[in-house]
Amino acid sequence: MAKLSFKKFGAGEPLIILHGLYGSSDNWVSVARELMDFFSVYVLDLRNHGDSPHLPEHNYQVMTDDLVEFMNEQQIYSANILGHSMGGKVAMMFTALNPERVKNLVVVDISPRSYSSDSGDSQIADHQTIMNALFSVDLQKLKSRSEADSLLAKQINSKRIRQFLLKNLHRNKDKSFSWKINLDVLYQSLPQVLIGLEDEASGLEDFRYATLFIKGGQSDYIRDKDETLIRQMFRNVKIETIPSASHWVHAEEPDVFLALVKNFLL
Repeated sequence: MAKLSFKKFGAGEPLIILHGLYGSSDNWVSVARELMDFFSVYVLDLRNHGDSPHLPEHNYQVMTDDLVEFMNEQQIYSANILGHSMGGKVAMMFTALNPERVKNLVVVDISPRSYSSDSGDSQIADHQTIMNALFSVDLQKLKSRSEADSLLAKQINSKRIRQFLLKNLHRNKDKSFSWKINLDVLYQSLPQVLIGLEDEASGLEDFRYATLFIKGGQSDYIRDKDETLIRQMFRNVKIETIPSASHWVHAEEPDVFLALVKNFLL
C-alpha cells in the first residue's frame, strides 16, 4: 500500500477529495478552500501522482486499499467522499467495498461502466494521444516549460489541457526536469483505469446515504444510457448537469460546481 501525500484544510466533518488521471491535490486546493468553513477537507495525491509514491501497480483495488490505509492513519472512520474521473471510480469502488465508511458520495463526470473503443468511446484514443505527447518530451534535453508546451502542442491542440498536464512537470535542484506522474506505469495501466465497476455493484446495496453525480454537458464521459446504470447501482442518487462544462467541470464552472456540492452535502 502507498502512504499518500495530502493537504488538509478547515475543521469539521471529514470530506476527502480524489483527483483524476494526470491530476493532483493541487488541482483541488481552490475547491477545498471554498469548503473548509464547513468540513475538514483532505485533498489527496493518489499513487503514481503528485507527491505520493511511484509504485508498479495501478488499479482500483490498490487505490481503494491506499484510501483505507489513509483513513485509518488519520483516524477517520467515515467521511464524505468526492472523486473526479479516475478519482470518482476510486470513490465508487471504496463505497462498494466499505459502504459503512462513506457518509455521502459525489462523483464528478465519470460513469461506473467500462470505457472501450468497441463502445465507440473516444476516451481511449484521447488518453493514447496524451500519453504519446508526454513521452515525446525528451526530459534530458528539455530547457524550459515553454519548450515542453511547444512539444506537447504538436499532438494536443487544447492549451487548457496542455497547461493541466504541465503542472506535472517538475524542475529538480540540478535544473533538470522530471514528471511527477509515473508515466510508464500509468501507460501500462490504462486498461485498468478505463475498466468498469459493475462487478463490485452488489456492495452498494448496503450503502444507505445519498450520491450526487455531476456531469459536464459538453463531456461524453456520462452518456444518457449511463444514467440508467447509475440509477440501478445507486438507490438514492441525484444526477446534475452543468451544460457549459466539459470533463474538467470544477475548473471550468467553479461557482456552479461548488453551489451543487454545497447544496448536496450541507
